[in-house]
Amino acid sequence: MQKTSAQNFSRGYFIALTATMLWSTTGIIISYLSRNYQLPSLVLAFWRDLFVSFGMLVGLLLFSRARFQLRQTHWPFMILYGLTLAVFNSMWTFSVQYNGAAVATVLAFSSPAMTAILSRLIFKEQFSGVKILSIVLSLFGTILVSGAIDPAAWKLNPAGIIFGLLTGLFFAIYNLEGKYASDKSIDSWTAMLYSFSAAAIFLFLFNIGANSFAGKFALADLMWLGSSVGGWGILFFLGVAPTLGGFGLYTLSLRYLPPTAANLIATLEPALTAIWAFFLFRELLTGIQLVGSLILFAGVVLLRVGEKSRAPLLAEQS
Repeated sequence: MQKTSAQNFSRGYFIALTATMLWSTTGIIISYLSRNYQLPSLVLAFWRDLFVSFGMLVGLLLFSRARFQLRQTHWPFMILYGLTLAVFNSMWTFSVQYNGAAVATVLAFSSPAMTAILSRLIFKEQFSGVKILSIVLSLFGTILVSGAIDPAAWKLNPAGIIFGLLTGLFFAIYNLEGKYASDKSIDSWTAMLYSFSAAAIFLFLFNIGANSFAGKFALADLMWLGSSVGGWGILFFLGVAPTLGGFGLYTLSLRYLPPTAANLIATLEPALTAIWAFFLFRELLTGIQLVGSLILFAGVVLLRVGEKSRAPLLAEQS
């Protein structure tokens, strides 16, 4: 039992870390699309989720058609799962719009603390001093890496604060729903297919609503990229590579990890994004950002060592 517990945590840790590495490239790609094509945020989110669904559909048709099966009793949950994902994506884009990327990142990564509280209330997840310290380090490291330590970045308005905190809240809810899906033995890739398909439908409706509210034709912005082969290619790659791989592996990691642990590992994303930016665009990290990156990595390593040391105790209790 002790060996199994330690092996499961190691497996989940590695899967979540790989997912976060894939996720960390999405900011680079989204930034490129925004700068070069001025792609509206909700339009980008819709096509991103739709391409994930398409990639999942093709992949399962070719390799595992059995994963299309979903119990009738699980459909209401899957629709809710997709709605959570759609709202999370929407809140994130609005948070960036109102707050800027730096502050939006900090507010989004309030999710580990929210996940910890909700996990305690819903799943009765136990917390060690090591895990609490990891949460504190992850938040502090994220503040430094994102540049939000600069007072000029915090020119917020009430709407910006609300959108930012809702981003963290809905990512925390997404974590718990992923854990629920795992506990109900819903296959990770099946959950991906149906949750992203539902999210794409909701985002389609969000786009129609946003355009109608702005006095535009309902579908005015959906074909924003027009005949740009390069733009569509990058957007398609964003959906079927880092997004599909990142969310798929992250959902799979929840089969082996508590939601709080998986969420803490995901806080490495801003530091890894900064590393990608250096190698791809030669964007240099400042000294403060380097310190923040080291703090983020220290928090995740501390979590790994602490949870590994607790494995024998958990085995004895089971």
